[in-house]
Amino acid sequence: MTSAPKSVEIAIIGAGVVGLATALRLAGEGREVLVIDPNEPGSGASFGNAGTIAEYACMPVGNPGVLRALPKLLLDPDSPFSLRWAALFQLAPWLVRFVRQSLPAATRANALALAGLLAEALPAWGEMVQEAGLQDLMRRNGCLYVYRRDSDFAASEGGRALRAELGVHQQVLTADEVAALEPRLAAFEAKGLYFPDSINVSDPRTVMARLAAAAAAKGAQFMRASVTGLAAGAGVRLSGPGLVIAAQKVVIAAGARSRPLTAQAGDRIPLDTERGYHLEFPTTAPLLNRPVCPVDLGFYMTPMDGRLRVAGTVELGGLNAPPNPRRLALLGRGVRQFFPDIGKPSSQWLGFRPSLPDSRPVIGPSTKSPDVIYAFGHGHLGLTLAPVTARWVASLIAGRSLPSAADFSAARFG
Repeated sequence: MTSAPKSVEIAIIGAGVVGLATALRLAGEGREVLVIDPNEPGSGASFGNAGTIAEYACMPVGNPGVLRALPKLLLDPDSPFSLRWAALFQLAPWLVRFVRQSLPAATRANALALAGLLAEALPAWGEMVQEAGLQDLMRRNGCLYVYRRDSDFAASEGGRALRAELGVHQQVLTADEVAALEPRLAAFEAKGLYFPDSINVSDPRTVMARLAAAAAAKGAQFMRASVTGLAAGAGVRLSGPGLVIAAQKVVIAAGARSRPLTAQAGDRIPLDTERGYHLEFPTTAPLLNRPVCPVDLGFYMTPMDGRLRVAGTVELGGLNAPPNPRRLALLGRGVRQFFPDIGKPSSQWLGFRPSLPDSRPVIGPSTKSPDVIYAFGHGHLGLTLAPVTARWVASLIAGRSLPSAADFSAARFG
């Protein structure tokens, strides 16, 4: 880490995977970069996620199936999609937008936009893997959805058809074919859906550390500080406790904590928080060969180095409430349906996903100042889309044109 310079060419607010990938990209292009975050780089949602580079995940969280089930989901505290009722007043405007974005026409438009961005994910990751020396941390053996009830598989028909139309590589499997891929899973009688191109990260913390080190090796500086003030004029002035910096350009990549800064930049963006949880169970040998998502339970079971991470579900409830023990217990009960002898978890975690009602990130300049660039709101796709976002940000700063820029612009909320 470094003490604060008085001025810098580009300040990146946020040292999650999006901020780190962007720092690496910009520093590699010869830019002067300062990354500012109050915490250790990559220690938030970038550390605690399911470890899956999910190039297939073009279906937005809001869709007609979720909309039909929304009352039941929100009223059932053990559902994969839950709400902390104390936060209902705060969340109401977001929920209204979410319902609108779950209608068929909006769902299709959001899926099309995401698919275009996701098409760049694997090539961009391939480039970043080489640049940051991540080869030993990447497992290229796909991801598996399991449907334990025929009704759940039937309900997924619309999503499968749309992914097929958008060119996503997916394979429907019988229960026997699932068992051949994952022989340690408890047997079930329905179907699987296999995404063979997906990549599994064996240790997210190490990935983040190497990204930070690679960016630093190219000249990026890192500083532990909180940015609480932002004023754009001729350049951008950043301030916070013990902090005053003048930057030519600022990239807001602060994830779920981006909204106060965007408001100061002049944009009202309906960003809220999906609280995500994980449990980790130590393993002497891998229980799975790849990430497996039991669709009815809404989480991923991901094999990582020396452990199985059980991560996921959605809890709407903001940044300030303490961890909900019921959500952690839900993950524990769920994984034991597949591995009843798994034992006790060695760790638990709560993190915050930056969530927008249309499931599209915001990537592009503020509507008020071209010197403030947004790179947040990736929801469940921060890990997947980080290097693509970094490419887009670098292109914006260099004045290069972007495809489909309007799909991810802050102006869509105007």
